[in-house]
Amino acid sequence: MKVFLTGGTGFIGQPLTLALLKRGWDVCALVRRPESREAQALARLGATLVQGDVTDRASLAAPMRGAGVVINNAGWYALGIGGKEAEAQMQAINVDGARHVLETALDAGVPRVVHVSSIVAWGDTGLTVRDETYTRQIPPSSPYERTKTEAHALAETLQKQGAPVMLACPGSVHGPGDHATLGDLIRLYVRGLHPPVGMFAGYGRAVVHVDDCAEGIAAVAEKGGLGESYILSGGNATYREIYAIVNETPGGMRVRAYLPDFMSKPFCWAAEPVERWLRLPITFSAEMAQGATSHYFFSGAKAERDLGIRFRDVRRIFLDTLAEERRRAHKAR
Repeated sequence: MKVFLTGGTGFIGQPLTLALLKRGWDVCALVRRPESREAQALARLGATLVQGDVTDRASLAAPMRGAGVVINNAGWYALGIGGKEAEAQMQAINVDGARHVLETALDAGVPRVVHVSSIVAWGDTGLTVRDETYTRQIPPSSPYERTKTEAHALAETLQKQGAPVMLACPGSVHGPGDHATLGDLIRLYVRGLHPPVGMFAGYGRAVVHVDDCAEGIAAVAEKGGLGESYILSGGNATYREIYAIVNETPGGMRVRAYLPDFMSKPFCWAAEPVERWLRLPITFSAEMAQGATSHYFFSGAKAERDLGIRFRDVRRIFLDTLAEERRRAHKAR
């Protein structure tokens, strides 16, 4: 079976490509730059590369022709992007790009279409663990959350119209190479550079290992019910609980104390312009602080039950991530 995949070169996309190929499927990966290191890595795995962009609808139809499944995994994740131009770019990729892929797939008569959404599309849950029936209670806290919410709503609208669209909704995705804030902090820890102080201890979210996330998306494509949504999560944890696991392993100074919110938030607000001025990756930002002081607690029980998959638990997610990051840090030395 031919699978047309967007977002194959990203953090989730590379293990997702492998999960699809292991099923014996022919993967046609849409890439902007076929000569890039990430695209060539997909080619070495066995994927066929086609040049295009989700923001260019005209580039989608021809390579999508004959696909049995279309998976829209393209997206731009970033917090603290700053400026209307950057926000417009995120809108173009996360919302308009999703519309282009989904509508082109439906126009082509593709029988199974998967849109990779996120638990942030449902927003803050409070302390109650929610499932796929939950509805958003508060406005989105960042351009990323807003655009993922809009794209999710678009896919749901198509589902209600009878389109063969399925939603795969990962929790916070972790694993080696994670470019989100917690991934950066874990790399600091295994290199002995993390300070002994943490932030936002009592807040948390549903989490999933990147390899389990990839397997979950592939399982949705293979045997998910048309019109269904599936949360991909191995469990929920607060940041205090996550750092308790981190502290069990070799690394830098153990996290012994946590800044109160009234200190953590101003720190993030102040750090953002400094990072931008120094042209550093934006790790701490006002948007990061807003998202970190929310709860995104969700259950992956439906996906495990209906798709016959098993997610590793919270402890194993972070122990596996720490072990691989530690191995990479030692290799780099």
